[in-house]
Amino acid sequence: MTSAATASAVLGTVQAKRPARWRWLAARRLSQLTVFALFLLGPWAGVWVVKGNLASSLTLGVLPLTDPFVLAQSVVSGHWPERAALIGVAIVLVFYVFVAGRAYCGWVCPVNAATDAASWLRRRFKLTGGRTPPRSLRYWLLGAVLLVSALTGQMVWEAVNPVTLTQRALIFGGSFAWVLLAAVFLFDLFVAPRGWCGHVCPMGAAYALLGSKPLLRVAATHSSRCDDCGDCYAVCPEPQVLVAPIKAKGGAGPVITARECTACARCVDVCPTDVLRFTHRFDTQRD
Repeated sequence: MTSAATASAVLGTVQAKRPARWRWLAARRLSQLTVFALFLLGPWAGVWVVKGNLASSLTLGVLPLTDPFVLAQSVVSGHWPERAALIGVAIVLVFYVFVAGRAYCGWVCPVNAATDAASWLRRRFKLTGGRTPPRSLRYWLLGAVLLVSALTGQMVWEAVNPVTLTQRALIFGGSFAWVLLAAVFLFDLFVAPRGWCGHVCPMGAAYALLGSKPLLRVAATHSSRCDDCGDCYAVCPEPQVLVAPIKAKGGAGPVITARECTACARCVDVCPTDVLRFTHRFDTQRD
């Protein structure tokens, strides 16, 4: 084969693989945009597919969905939810406990787009430094939110929750949500790398507690191919979950079973040697 033909073949291979490098990122953005579009169709176009918000909604007039963390705040603050909310939280619990784990954070939450952007900018401009709080902080904040809600009789987190406030701002306007979202972005960019999702957000902590044994998982099926480039650790919001499956430490299997994993699959996208793949928890074969 001539050098020109070889170069052409290599270029063709790179171009063929390039879309796959963004496949799961594109899928996540499509998921997030679709969720928002369904909520916005009603107030913007009068097509009420979904009524409500990410905290509590009704789809097609028959399917209630309720966020478990929001409902927990309601209960401890002394406001017993209606029957529809209880059915809605049961549906959500079944889905995330048995199927998706902490995937809400990577596939639904709108704040994820802002934190991903901050992470990309840190890598792009090689920003270093910052002070990252302990990962346990989010669990302490989760407990504190529930305690303060119980003491005050108010759902305190919903007053500052960037997830629901961003959605309300899109529908009704208001600047506070955008200021809050910008603060989260700047926090991740300059203060604490991966800080919000990985160390602070109590809603993420709540979904992590639910997602100990979900079906959908990422696995380091081809760990023997790993060349220690570190790309997966650079993009993962919870890089500590990758170590044991990739390095088989302590006899660990290839599946990332850590509850903190958001199943975002960015590690799958960026891995140049295809070590990782999006699969299920029973896919325990290594090559």
